[in-house]
Amino acid sequence: MDKVVEEVEKTKKEWDEAYSKTQQHIKEIQEYGNSTMEETKNKNSLPRLNGLAQDGLALLNSLQFNLDLLAPQLPTDDEVQSAKALLKTWRSQSQSLRMNLRNANLQAKDNMRKTAQKERELLLGGGEESTVRRRNLQTKAGMTSAAESITESLRRSRQLMVQEVERSTNTLMTFEESTGVLKKAESEYKGHRSLLSRTRNLLSTMQRHDVIDRY
Repeated sequence: MDKVVEEVEKTKKEWDEAYSKTQQHIKEIQEYGNSTMEETKNKNSLPRLNGLAQDGLALLNSLQFNLDLLAPQLPTDDEVQSAKALLKTWRSQSQSLRMNLRNANLQAKDNMRKTAQKERELLLGGGEESTVRRRNLQTKAGMTSAAESITESLRRSRQLMVQEVERSTNTLMTFEESTGVLKKAESEYKGHRSLLSRTRNLLSTMQRHDVIDRY
């Protein structure tokens, strides 16, 4: 198979995969917020989904550019015209995806607004489901408060440990400095003692010489 034809086929395959994934991300954005707030938290965030969709659109643009470069290099005129027609279709599909992404984000915001409104009504209602939801919310709030308290306690413990390590380090440094001073003093003392010993020997010698001179 011709190298250019092979590259075009590879580009087509990559396009199909990227197009399918981008469509899926846009669909997830469109459905975002339909579930309860708790279920929504367990899914990919809206900014994350938008980032994935934008990455997909960027890849599709790159593949369009690649096909645009390869099309004129195809071995036959029919293949060139077919590639150009495919490129035109890709551009139209890419534009459609961008429009769908915009609409999907608008739908997601509307979904979140409606879900929040529904949950608010359930919490303020007087039925059994409302009571259960309020109880669950209070339980979750209590758990969150307890978790925050534990985190704060761990933070204080860590701070105390850091301070203790710093004090120990400072004490060790002071001890090492004191040891160095003592060693230096010991060395100086040994030097002075040696000097005194030599001076004593010299005085003894001078005294003997003085005695001899007197004789």
